[in-house]
Order: sequence, then structure tokens, then C-alpha cells
Amino acid sequence: MLSVWLRVIRVRFLLASVIAVSVALALNWWQNSSIDPFDAALTFAGVMALHASVDLLNDFWDFKRGIDTKTTRTKMSGGTGVLPEGLLKPSSVYRAGVAFLMIGSLIGGYFVITDGITIAVILGFAILSIYFYSTKIVDSGLGEFFVAVKGCMIVIGTFFIQTGEISAESILAGIMVGSLSSLVLFIASFPDHDADKSKGRKTLVIAVGKERATKLFWVFPMIAYSATVVGVSTGLFPAFSLIVFLSLPLMIKSGRGLHKNYDCVKDLIPYMSSTLMFGRLTGVLFIVGFLAGLDF
Repeated sequence: MLSVWLRVIRVRFLLASVIAVSVALALNWWQNSSIDPFDAALTFAGVMALHASVDLLNDFWDFKRGIDTKTTRTKMSGGTGVLPEGLLKPSSVYRAGVAFLMIGSLIGGYFVITDGITIAVILGFAILSIYFYSTKIVDSGLGEFFVAVKGCMIVIGTFFIQTGEISAESILAGIMVGSLSSLVLFIASFPDHDADKSKGRKTLVIAVGKERATKLFWVFPMIAYSATVVGVSTGLFPAFSLIVFLSLPLMIKSGRGLHKNYDCVKDLIPYMSSTLMFGRLTGVLFIVGFLAGLDF
């Protein structure tokens, strides 16, 4: 049963939130050579709980709307398959999603008390966007935008908890992380195009069409790389942050693979996986850049 719950929570995708928090902590370490371990651990716990919540609620609503029964499921798209296979009751998944949302909110509430109104605003945004993500937000075509904002907010919020300030560095780092998270969601929506469209969902791929959407792939990594270059050129990031460009070949491979195979799920799967790997690798390299802190 534990393996089923880990499956529906999509544990391997929680790494995106781990990277987002770690980026903010690494940025703070590079600037101030200090980390509050208790606040860091609590931040990890809260962010992970909120991330688990959105995945659980997404599985519930996609099943209730009949989307997951019409998709071709892959490791990165089409839902977890737990509900269509009858491994868990929909009500149980919904309650678990709400429970994780409450846990994350309570942890966030602690930081509202200790750190003030800024965290309250970030937490309020998180709660509303998580609960309405799989219905109102995605249906309005804002899914990729909100995922990008979510990643950005995690970095900014974590950095604020550690330092008590929102800086240009944390905003730039947040934009970098958010664009990578949004890229993974973007490419994962290609196999679900027909099922999503038939149920009234509007993703970016649906809005512009599959073929034209392949050209938008390059926008996300361009934003991530550009944020890094701006940070380094203005002295906001250490020069060693440019190590993120080591992931460039993987990005090119993924983008070209999407362009050639966007309409064939089976052939697209390897490039969906390489896009996920690109996002994670770039995020880890970004962290390493701060921890190394070497200026050329």
C-alpha cells in the first residue's frame, strides 16, 4: 500500500521542490555563509507537503473529469494510473491531498508568525493556486505560468525566511528555477493534448497547437540561462554559476527530439525524460555554482 501512495504522490517529481528550496539556501550560503538549519528543515517539510497536495488533487480531479481514462499514460504524463486501476478510492486521494495542504499551510502559518506579512502573501498564493490548479487555473490556460510562479515563489520565500529580505538575487534565481519547472510541465502536456482538449482543459500546447508549440520549447531554457547570465554579469551570482551551461547539449537534444516526435507518444517519451533530466541537472548545477562560489 505504501508503494501505491508513493506512486500517487509522484515522489520523483518532488525533487523539483527540493531543488527550489536548495537553490535559495545555496544562494544564502554564498552571500552570508550561514543557514538556519531548523528553518531550512521546516521549509523543506512545508514545501514538500504542498507539492504532494497539488499532485494528489490533480490525480483526483483528472480522474473525476475522465481525463485519465482517455490518456496514454507514460512515466511523465497521463496521471499515475492509481485511480483508474482502482488501487485507491478517489475520496481517499482527495482527503490526502487536503491533509497535505493543511500540513503545508500550518508550517507556513508558523513562518507567517515568525516572519510576517510577506510569507502570508506567498502562502496565500500557494494555498489558492494548489487547490484550484487542476480546475480553474489549468482550464484557463495558465498552468505553465502558475508552475513558473510557484517555483519562483519557493525560492523567494525560502530566501526571505533565511535572510528577512527579498533581493534581486532571489528573484532572478526564482525566475531561473520557475522556468525549468514550467518546461517539464509543458513537454508533459503533449501526450495529453487530445484528452485534455476533449474535457475542456486548456494547456499552452492546446492553445497554440502541437506543431507551433514545439517552437515554444526553447523559450523556457532561454529564460533560465538568461537569468543566470544576467545574474553573473551584474555580480548578483558568482561567475561559477555559468556551470549551468554544461546542460546545454541535453537541452538541444530534448528540443530537437520534441520537434521530430511531437505527435507520436511512444517516440516522444525518451525526450520527455531527457527534458526532465535537463531541468534537474541544470538546477543542481545552479546550486553547485553557489556552493563553489568561485569567481573567475
